[in-house]
Amino acid sequence: MNKTNLKDLSLEGLQKLVIDYGQPSYRARQLAEWLFQKDAATFEDMLNLPATLREALEKKHTVDRLRQLKRLVSSEGTTRKYLFELSDGNTVESVLMQHDYGASVCVSTQVGCRMGCALCASTLGGWVRNLTPGEIYEQVLAIRRNQGRGVQRIVIMGTGEPLDNLNHTLVFVRNITADYGLGISTRRITLSTCGLVPKIKELAASGLGITLAVSLHAPDDDLRNRIVPVNRRYPLAELIPACAEYIKQTGRRVTFEYALIRGVNDAPEQAKALAALVRGLNCHVNLIPVNTVQERGAKPPGASTVRWFQELLETRGIPVTVRREMGADINAACGQLRAVDLRNTAATSSPSPGMSSNRVPSPKSSPPEPVRKEPVRKEPARKEPVRKEPVRKEPVRKKSSRKGPSRKGPS
Repeated sequence: MNKTNLKDLSLEGLQKLVIDYGQPSYRARQLAEWLFQKDAATFEDMLNLPATLREALEKKHTVDRLRQLKRLVSSEGTTRKYLFELSDGNTVESVLMQHDYGASVCVSTQVGCRMGCALCASTLGGWVRNLTPGEIYEQVLAIRRNQGRGVQRIVIMGTGEPLDNLNHTLVFVRNITADYGLGISTRRITLSTCGLVPKIKELAASGLGITLAVSLHAPDDDLRNRIVPVNRRYPLAELIPACAEYIKQTGRRVTFEYALIRGVNDAPEQAKALAALVRGLNCHVNLIPVNTVQERGAKPPGASTVRWFQELLETRGIPVTVRREMGADINAACGQLRAVDLRNTAATSSPSPGMSSNRVPSPKSSPPEPVRKEPVRKEPARKEPVRKEPVRKEPVRKKSSRKGPSRKGPS
């Protein structure tokens, strides 16, 4: 008999469950606290529940925990990447990032991804399945257990498209923000999407008011169609108004993520087009020098390109920051650690039917990896003042015209 994981249920689901077992509804909150806050490993640990209820739960339900396969720690010590095994043998990855303001955990919502974005490692193994609410929540609990400290922020931008698994993602968010859960404020939760317009509208209507981040990556449909294929279904003419409506309904600022790819989307005219696209919105642009993914062919631009791209946005009134690189040495970007794991087993397994082979569009010059000169910002010619040293004239010693007395010898 397949047992159900109680961490997959909402409080309402737990209330129905305990009532079915002949218990008063308040037992559901006690049970929820053990599952989502106290992190009980077994039903025996749930000491304030009646023994009869614990025994009944044990027979038909579980409190599954993820098994940690790998943990990588970055050289700077601020980032940890985890590879977890699920109960069915699939793997999923999560990231812990330490900041001055506390710890952020980046969670995955799917095993693989079917969006096919050209710069992302998440789609390399194809889409396998959605994660359950409990599997998403357990990533946070597992990392909290590992580091022995609390978690202050949640970033839903690991492997998978959260809005492609919206129902389970919403259950996770409601549980982790509740007083029977970790009580994390919705203002400290960010969800990243590639732009599923109908689901953005559903998220706005949910009333949760979490921060929305949109993976934009291009200022026009032609280029975005190639980098983010879902744009063919939901073009910018639909996406940007959906973001404006999200801002209106939630009162929250939207973040537009823009991965800078050398020779593809980092030109001055593209910075100007991006500014024009988002002008007037309560938004923020997050520039991300693209992570190098072996199978994708994307390379980040030089530091000077990133700097003047940022300045072009700033001078047009667009709030912008450049994301600080964290964990590059441990494959901390979405899907990279799982992709490495998949590569290691590729020789003995056949590709997933949903595997994406989409690559980043070639740079605008013909060689596969062109040597691109970074644009030089012309600074106004600054002439160093020439310091004129005063000409020191040596005083000319004039010979005296006065004739001294002639010395006559004796006559």
